[in-house]
Amino acid sequence: GNSVLMDGAKRDRLVWPGDIAISGPSMFVSTNSLDGIKNGLTALFSMQQASGRLPYNGIGYFLKGHFDYSFTYHLYTLLDLYDYYIYSGDLAYLEKYWPQYKLGLANTMGLIDSTGMANVDSPNDWLRSGMGGHNGEANSIFYHTLEKSIALANVLNDTTLVPTWTNAMSSIRAALNANLWDPSQNLFFDNAEDKSATAVHPQDGNSWAIIAGLVTPDRASAISKALAARWVRPFGAPAPEAGKAISPFASGFEVQAHYLAGAADRAVDLMEFMWADFMLDDPRMTNSSLIEGYSNDGSLHYPPYDNDARVSHAHGWSTGPTSALSFFGAGMQLTSALGRTWEIHPRLGGVKRISAGYETGLGKFEVQWEASGEVIVGSFTTPQGTSGKLLLPGGQGHTLTGQNGVVAPTEKGDDSFVYVDLPGGTYEVALD
Repeated sequence: GNSVLMDGAKRDRLVWPGDIAISGPSMFVSTNSLDGIKNGLTALFSMQQASGRLPYNGIGYFLKGHFDYSFTYHLYTLLDLYDYYIYSGDLAYLEKYWPQYKLGLANTMGLIDSTGMANVDSPNDWLRSGMGGHNGEANSIFYHTLEKSIALANVLNDTTLVPTWTNAMSSIRAALNANLWDPSQNLFFDNAEDKSATAVHPQDGNSWAIIAGLVTPDRASAISKALAARWVRPFGAPAPEAGKAISPFASGFEVQAHYLAGAADRAVDLMEFMWADFMLDDPRMTNSSLIEGYSNDGSLHYPPYDNDARVSHAHGWSTGPTSALSFFGAGMQLTSALGRTWEIHPRLGGVKRISAGYETGLGKFEVQWEASGEVIVGSFTTPQGTSGKLLLPGGQGHTLTGQNGVVAPTEKGDDSFVYVDLPGGTYEVALD
């Protein structure tokens, strides 16, 4: 197809790879229309410079002879390609752009200095302030990109650089936790260059540290609690790295972070009051599409913009809950292309019941969950010929029944039951 995922129609209609990190997964779980992701990626890779740098955005500015660069959006292009491959299984497309992917990653690897972190060389990001230097958000996204790059290298049997990438991940993890953590706030500083009394503790960087797996479970829990303590009800989660802004883009990553920190109740709470009650139901909103950003006093002024009329009220980067509810709430995650392997890990977070599903080229993934005291009961279906893992919370006893009868847990702890190597099919979870 000829569709392409781009910025809100009211805005510049350019391909922004950071936006696709949110809007791409939303498209997958809702319509499974992947051409928009693919064509956006093709546009971005067509603009890559000889140095390996990928554009801040595509295509429009490039046609005018203009090339902007962003450390983070450069990496988002690589992450978007990973997502596209997982959703589509399009190995030929991955193989075609793998040399350019590696060239792009090599450019970023060259920015790692004696600190063990990358020294960010561009101020451009999602219009937040303070990007540059040894920035926590940027290095967390870099760490996450390296992890996904290793997975793709194994798919393509091109693992020569895996030890180098693994060493970089170790150095970033150690340096970020040693140099940016502020125990007085239970949050990371924005960058190593400013740890003063007035220094910013960003929403994006702290959320990304959890998403990337850079922190221990205890530290992730502390970050989740500290982020939630800053919420401005009834409007949303603040992004102090962008002044007085509330950013649905950065808050989409915060939702993921709460789920991954074991605080599904916070993720649900944030989605309910920020997205449902304010961004949809406030009389100034459309009641169907989602605003690009606004102020933490509830005014429809987005601090990065001087002109309020510029703010989009139909913005793909604001749709974070669309995929988060499927991937984390319902718990359906693809762990390899098309879901040949998968993980089912529901996190209801106080929601009484969840029904969700999506489809890949291998077939349908569907779940029906209901809370029954401390136990989750229900059913799930995955395509025949696939295999995966189920994680359920502990508490009262339950029984898992598949097509061949009752399945015993592989691991059983005080707070979880784990089942591994489950063949694709339909399973029922019931109380004993």
